[in-house]
Amino acid sequence: MLMSPELVAEINTLLLFNVADPQEGIKIHKDADPALIAAAGRLHDKGLLSQPDGGYLTLLGREAAEHLHMARTIVTSPPQASSVS
Repeated sequence: MLMSPELVAEINTLLLFNVADPQEGIKIHKDADPALIAAAGRLHDKGLLSQPDGGYLTLLGREAAEHLHMARTIVTSPPQASSVS
């Protein structure tokens, strides 16, 4: 199953957060990309963001963002040489 554009926008929104600093939030301005504004609203409705325009990650949002950051690191890493024993 492919991801919908809405889900991709939500993932990209969560990836904007610095998971190393839980006191660092984001502010999505009203003149931002409408897809980003809508994604933040949906994430807030799902309980992942503290505010509809960004704010801070909730505990659930932080966990989701950490997993997404890890997945991005894994899939963007250079291929490892396979070792056959």
